[in-house]
Amino acid sequence: MKPDNSITKECSQTILAISDTMEILSGKWKVSIIACLCFHTMRYSELLRDIKGISGKMLSRELKELEVNGLIERIVLPTSPVAVEYRITEYGTSLKHLTQTIAEWGFNHRQRIIAQMERTDVPAAAPAVI
Repeated sequence: MKPDNSITKECSQTILAISDTMEILSGKWKVSIIACLCFHTMRYSELLRDIKGISGKMLSRELKELEVNGLIERIVLPTSPVAVEYRITEYGTSLKHLTQTIAEWGFNHRQRIIAQMERTDVPAAAPAVI
């Protein structure tokens, strides 16, 4: 049976849109940075402290990429020494629902894995992506 061209085209467009999104949000840290900034404006040092495991160099790189894509903005404060804050842009807030959905899925997945480990008497450890 030959596939319906409209369904094939819709699938292709969906895959392209997902690919574009993943390109912008690629890497381990961007979604976490966006999620943090959806709650409030933060200084560089606060982000570095709150996002466990990220290096300063990586945080700088990710912040620049998010800024280039218009998802966050960098605000230089008129202080001495100079302080910098980052905040989500109006456009960036369009990702808040996505970050909440990802967090909810991750929480549910973690609970599922923990329950599975308890049923099979596997020693408790932090669930990892399987």
